[in-house]
Amino acid sequence: MHVAIEARRFKVGVQLEPQHTSMADLREAWRRADDLGVDSIWTWDHFRPVHGDVTGTHFEGWTQLAAMAVETSSARIGVLVSCMSYRNPDLLADMARTVDHLSGGRVILGLGAGWYGDEYADYGYHFGAAGERLDAFEQGIVRVKQRLERLVPGPVGPMPLLLGGGGERRTLRLVAEHADAWNVVLSSPDEFLAKNKRLTAWCEQLGRDPRTVQRSVLINDPAAFGRARDFVDAGAEHVMLAVGRPFSFEPVRELLRVAAS
Repeated sequence: MHVAIEARRFKVGVQLEPQHTSMADLREAWRRADDLGVDSIWTWDHFRPVHGDVTGTHFEGWTQLAAMAVETSSARIGVLVSCMSYRNPDLLADMARTVDHLSGGRVILGLGAGWYGDEYADYGYHFGAAGERLDAFEQGIVRVKQRLERLVPGPVGPMPLLLGGGGERRTLRLVAEHADAWNVVLSSPDEFLAKNKRLTAWCEQLGRDPRTVQRSVLINDPAAFGRARDFVDAGAEHVMLAVGRPFSFEPVRELLRVAAS
């Protein structure tokens, strides 16, 4: 049974790492997370393990998300974040729209420029320089948004667009220009605060109300899980914890308690 926790000070999310595990364990994990009452459940967009043995078991993100869509009922779901280099942007928009319908309108579309060079090489993608990937990222964002407007039917409702990354010169500008939400992976609340202020500055420079961009952080270092309050004080409105096998949810339960206090 889904447990609702009301009057939270911030949203709580969990990223279930699809590495060194089984599909049966992943399916159980996302059902448990939904039952706990988290606000969001995420996977990632990689083709092999990011930590540990790179030859270990691993599962692709968007096909997981389709299964998650029909096996959960309350939490928002998404890929944190989809690498723009891995799929034609128009195809990605169509995939997201389809999974959104499977979920009843719960998809958050997360996009990023890509960073894992060894993975690019392993799967035959061109990695290129950072500027080249950012150019493709910017062009892809525009194409995704345009395709979502043309699809019949469109998403169930307005599909939030989340952009990931912390680059202060280009990425945060793109967030201010295009996104409903921003996510960054950090262990330092002070660094988050600095980037958060930079995003606000970009919004003001582009004439956008900074309050219309939700600020979120993914904490993937268990040693920093207890610093959620510090991230909230630094401006995080949505705090996500990365959890791997054996998928212990005690840190998530504690974060839910903090959010409700």
